[in-house]
Amino acid sequence: MDDTNSLIEQRKAKLKALEAKGIFPFRNKFTPAESCAAARANYAEGREVALAGRITAHRDMGKSMFIDIRDQSGRIQVYAQKNVLGEEQFHLFQHLDLADFIGVTGAMFTTKTGEISVKLSRFVILAKALRPPPAKWHGLEDTEIRYRQRYLDLIGNPEVKQVFLRRSAIVREIRDFLHSRGYVEVETPMMQAIPGGAAAQPFKTHHNALGCDFYMRIALELYLKRLLVGGIDKVFEIGRNFRNEGLSRKHNPEFTMLEAYEAFGDYATMMDLVQGMTCHVAQKVLGTLVIEHNQDAAIGAAIQQAIKELDGVSTALTGTLLKTATSETASQFVKDAGNARAGLVTALEQMGKAPGSEVAKTAMGTLLVAIGLVSLHKIQISGDQKPIEDSLASAAARFDAVARTLERLSAPKVIDLTPNWRRAKYKDLVREKAGADWFEITPAERRERAHKLGAEIGKEYEDFEVTGAVFEKLIEPTLIQPTFVTHLPKQLVPLAKLSPEDPETVEVFECCINGQEIAPGYTEQNNPIEQRERLEHQAGGEQQKLDEDFLTALEHGMPPAGGIGIGIDRLCMMLLGQESIRDVILFPQLKPK
Repeated sequence: MDDTNSLIEQRKAKLKALEAKGIFPFRNKFTPAESCAAARANYAEGREVALAGRITAHRDMGKSMFIDIRDQSGRIQVYAQKNVLGEEQFHLFQHLDLADFIGVTGAMFTTKTGEISVKLSRFVILAKALRPPPAKWHGLEDTEIRYRQRYLDLIGNPEVKQVFLRRSAIVREIRDFLHSRGYVEVETPMMQAIPGGAAAQPFKTHHNALGCDFYMRIALELYLKRLLVGGIDKVFEIGRNFRNEGLSRKHNPEFTMLEAYEAFGDYATMMDLVQGMTCHVAQKVLGTLVIEHNQDAAIGAAIQQAIKELDGVSTALTGTLLKTATSETASQFVKDAGNARAGLVTALEQMGKAPGSEVAKTAMGTLLVAIGLVSLHKIQISGDQKPIEDSLASAAARFDAVARTLERLSAPKVIDLTPNWRRAKYKDLVREKAGADWFEITPAERRERAHKLGAEIGKEYEDFEVTGAVFEKLIEPTLIQPTFVTHLPKQLVPLAKLSPEDPETVEVFECCINGQEIAPGYTEQNNPIEQRERLEHQAGGEQQKLDEDFLTALEHGMPPAGGIGIGIDRLCMMLLGQESIRDVILFPQLKPK
């Protein structure tokens, strides 16, 4: 901190020195003739260019100097000579700092090393940076800083900036796709008297002028359906939803949704729309339908977790062995555990140098050896040592979870969006994973089997929720390739129509890609009587939770329709190869410091 404060004071002193010379280093305007990338692309020896950007590197050669400037499009090298600029201007140029913005004018040329550059004839300081860039200027790695001060992340990591530029392009292409098919874009209220369209905990606010409470919307659905009633047959909205719930790799309380509805369509219509739109966006933005994900971050995190678990087990087991076994046994365990740890550390150091899948395989092998060591030495503990045995059993389970994660990550992840996408019924997928007799056994037997399969089951879960937990835990994460999961239980989706061939299910799909739901789609419920019954059941008898205006609108008649909701953030995660939702949201929600 002291070093940073010292650098800030040095920069402020430079600012005062500039002002003393009559130079104001915070200009109102500078108009570059083109971008840095355009200058490089349209290179011609001797061509005059006017460019602007932030200084990201400088190399002082005495009577000459090289700097790099970067704008949104990329970087370009600038070459300054004392005999061209004159002594005073060259001295000023030498005292520019990293992160300052400047405008430059000069002629294009190529250096002896083949670098396209600008031979500087004049320059102007556009904005003086009073704070130094982060220590790791080329590649900011501190996650806390990256999310909390995203501007530094964008400066230090050009690939991060590219992710967000592509996100913008993805949203633009979605709009273009829907507009070209006759959809009308609308905006509906973010503050609602009754939060409807989903089962989620809302954020609450107060409207001073109206003197009443409102809720931030949890879904776009009910207002868009009102527009179907009003005669807008193809309608969509891209907007923010707010759910006062958990944070995770896949969840952010504030997130962007696309919802679209088409009168006279159904869930099959919307499957075609989702597949066509996703393929269109991928081809336009990425130029391919085959997407390979870089899993290095997840592999590195898994190895670090393995090291942490090994350290904890080593400490506990070594102490117990010293008390209950021979010193030779304890010494041998310490040696073996140290070798296993060294193997994991070596694997971690290979990240970025070797293919991530190979590093994961190496780490998994070392981890399996460590698991074997713990099991071997555990049996050498004598006497009643139940607490340590329970602790080791728990550690073994965690080791196993990390090993399974590394096993999954050891295979390259490639997502192929080429049509036609797989379609599979919800019940069929559950039977494949949980047993062919799953829907024939009793609810109590289903609950018991779900526990054995590793699903997380709450005591209050209803029977259909137990099946849902099995799907979410054991099935959805395996659906890496595009899959439409159809015909879900009617209790899960009260706003959809029943399936004619199975009245216990609804005409619904969940489009799963990359191991998570990207888009649900429905044949929308347009029977106001059935809709009221299902919403009353969902509300649990609390009348104040019913949106009576929506139900009144349905009573005026809504055409049969198909509808979809696509999580834009998750779609971007899948298309852009990002493992965390925070890496596709510019300013993710964080606890204030």
